[in-house]
Amino acid sequence: MTRYWVIAPYDSTKTQIFEKVWEYDLNNGTIAVGWSDLGDVSEMSKPELESRYKEVYGEINNRDINAIWKFYHEISIGDIIIARRGTKKIIGIGTVTGKPFYSEEKGKERVANLTEDFYPNFISVKWEEKEIEFDKPVFSFYTLYEIPEEKYHSLVEGEIGEERPEETEPEFVLEKYLEDFIVSNFDSIFKGKYTLYVDSEGNIGQQYPTEVGYIDILAKEPESNSYVVIELKKGRESDKVVGQVLRYMGWVKENLCKEGEDVKGLIICKGKDEKLDYALKFVQDTVKLKYYKVDFQLVDPS
Repeated sequence: MTRYWVIAPYDSTKTQIFEKVWEYDLNNGTIAVGWSDLGDVSEMSKPELESRYKEVYGEINNRDINAIWKFYHEISIGDIIIARRGTKKIIGIGTVTGKPFYSEEKGKERVANLTEDFYPNFISVKWEEKEIEFDKPVFSFYTLYEIPEEKYHSLVEGEIGEERPEETEPEFVLEKYLEDFIVSNFDSIFKGKYTLYVDSEGNIGQQYPTEVGYIDILAKEPESNSYVVIELKKGRESDKVVGQVLRYMGWVKENLCKEGEDVKGLIICKGKDEKLDYALKFVQDTVKLKYYKVDFQLVDPS
């Protein structure tokens, strides 16, 4: 069965190197990922990979280890790869044509000896150069991850949009503007308890793209060294919004949290919802609930 992957050829903020790398990939039918400090891990078992990673970097990062493992052991011939530039742009779509391999020599050649930060883990790909640019971030900033087939088709057709919940139109519109209002006034609303997350490419944590959907707002809680997944209920059924928050929390734990970091959830809704209260009973230590109030009045001119 064909699987679909997103890979960043290189750090998009390093423009000159990125362009050299992508030119190399197009000309040679390849793409590569980094972690050159690990050396050749292509034949390692997962416990051996974890041990090597900890030896080199000092602590375990499951996100990195899973990405390297998937690169060597899960990407298969016939799979489809989207090459991204940053979080808003597709630059190519390719079909995997060979097995992954390690080559320090090719890694250095690929960056044209402009930097010591080369990517030595390669896989062969037949590329179609195709550029699609989006108005907002649609990709996670992470180097390599898998996406569902449905999302792949939406991306290549340039039709990524927000998930629309089952709700009345006025409530959806109100809570869409509420999300913008919260982000625009984040510091004054949360008074330093939370800070808005900003990734390595400068994208703020609003409609933050992940492999499992878009997080309404992603924040950090400095006091507990935790990420905070904030979701507006937006008229969704209680079971669905709780399930969505837990799913995003799981993704953040697996992909963003480093050693010593944790993740919490916060659901914001219009008013008391008995079903939501029950749904949160057994996760109330990690997922909190807040209500919002909107004061809107029309007054006669004085």
